[in-house]
Amino acid sequence: MPKGRVWVTTRGMSPEELAQLQSALPEGTELVAEQAVEAAALAVNALIEGVILSDGNGKVLWANDCFGSMDDVTRSRIRSVCAEAAAWFAQRTQSGTATLRDLVCKFDVSSGDETKMFEVFVTPAVRRKSEDEVCRADDAARVVAVMHDVTRQRRRQQKMEAIDRAGYELVRLDAEAIAKMNSMDRLRVLEEKIVRYMRDVLHYDHFAIFLIDERTRRLQLVMSKGLPQEIQDLELYPEADGSGISGYVAATGQSFICSDAQSNELFLPGLAGAQSSLTVPLLLHHQVIGIIDIESQKVRAFDEEDRYFMEMFARSIALALHMLDLLVLERCTTNRSVSGRFEGELNEPLEDILNEVDWLIDPTHVTAPEAAGHIARIRADVEAIRSRVKDVASGPQTLLGVERAFAEKTQDPLIAGRRILVADDHPKIRKIIGELLRSKGATVEIAGSGDEAIAHVEEAVRQNAPRFDLVISDIQMHDRNGYEVFSAARKASVNTRVILMTGFGYDPHHSIVRASQEGLQAVIFKPFEIEVLLEQVRKALAQADGTAHDGKSQPPT
Repeated sequence: MPKGRVWVTTRGMSPEELAQLQSALPEGTELVAEQAVEAAALAVNALIEGVILSDGNGKVLWANDCFGSMDDVTRSRIRSVCAEAAAWFAQRTQSGTATLRDLVCKFDVSSGDETKMFEVFVTPAVRRKSEDEVCRADDAARVVAVMHDVTRQRRRQQKMEAIDRAGYELVRLDAEAIAKMNSMDRLRVLEEKIVRYMRDVLHYDHFAIFLIDERTRRLQLVMSKGLPQEIQDLELYPEADGSGISGYVAATGQSFICSDAQSNELFLPGLAGAQSSLTVPLLLHHQVIGIIDIESQKVRAFDEEDRYFMEMFARSIALALHMLDLLVLERCTTNRSVSGRFEGELNEPLEDILNEVDWLIDPTHVTAPEAAGHIARIRADVEAIRSRVKDVASGPQTLLGVERAFAEKTQDPLIAGRRILVADDHPKIRKIIGELLRSKGATVEIAGSGDEAIAHVEEAVRQNAPRFDLVISDIQMHDRNGYEVFSAARKASVNTRVILMTGFGYDPHHSIVRASQEGLQAVIFKPFEIEVLLEQVRKALAQADGTAHDGKSQPPT
């Protein structure tokens, strides 16, 4: 008789009879009582996962109750993956080196009605002392499959990905289109995006967004959906007491779930018949800039998962509103006030031309020997005008006010002696910034690409050299994006400040969003006045020292 297991019915058998039966079986044969078999089957059937044993063709030899409760389409799909796995196992074992550890397959299987998702793990149905023991070809004749219901985890992951995509789209602002709009139109564009994503991704139709007015400290309504207009008349302030849940959240920076509006004294009614609410802070650099309030006519409509998802999206809302402000400010300086910019850049040479013309008009100067020099000066002024017009028209590939900045030769006490890295793939930009910072006393290293910038940062770590005090990097370079440079710099030293530059808000890799959440110092939109950069540099270095500074130039000490 071959060695193995023998199942017997033990009803009515005494211990002595069982012992005699065991002694009559070949050595090594295991006697399993019926009660133990029933217990094992009960244990397997109690599992919430499905378990099946099938042959190499996907025919089910045994299955637990969980698998049996599945619909026909789901069971058929699982049998198919078992056959597919068995064929792959048979192929792998032909090499004579495949171990049980190597022979594991994972499949994603959806239910027949597509409402559930399963992870199916398939492995050969063999007993081995070790997972590293080599499997034979006949070991693939039967396989065991275990099914895990991952519906909730997958849906959670899908929702997180949808929120992340919505957040990315939210901060994609068309600079050219935005520049042509008035403030209300710009906000309306953003509002349309927020309303769409709140409805389609988060499934909320009743909400309001309030921002803190820096002047009055009042929570000012900026957009709402599905709530009465009267909410804009609410006198709400970022205070833990007296301004309801919204004021509490704005004051503390902590989200608040109101499960039952009738029993919560902080709840201030907005939606007619509201029974519960979820209020989340809008955070930017860990600072509360406002709140978003969502209301429902159902009791206990929100849970901790809703809070988590809404906090994710709220970060993108806060950043989008902030970027809109930055973009409007910079575009006003660059486009809306272009005539003023031209006037400022051209005023000096034009005035000089007028003076020279006046001099030549004077009859007493026509034959003067100095006339040639004055005419030459006029020519030089005209060339200066052409050059400055070209610079202003070059947009993000140029900097403004460079001549004035270089005219001041004195070192800056905040900048002098600092180690600064400048990264930009436009040679003109990095050269101007580098030379200017050197003229202010800084030790500057230049990088023409993202890879080169990261190499400079990592080299300082390897050589145990002083870390960079400041990194100034373009967001969109041909090989790396601004976030990658930012991340490398902060990894090398948490004290390194980072300023990112971008052309009119172009940020295809979402660098501003990610870096802002992790301590980005500032974002500057090209073309910018060189003095704006110097102000941001001074502020960054002052903050690194733990001191306050308004960014204005100070006389050397």
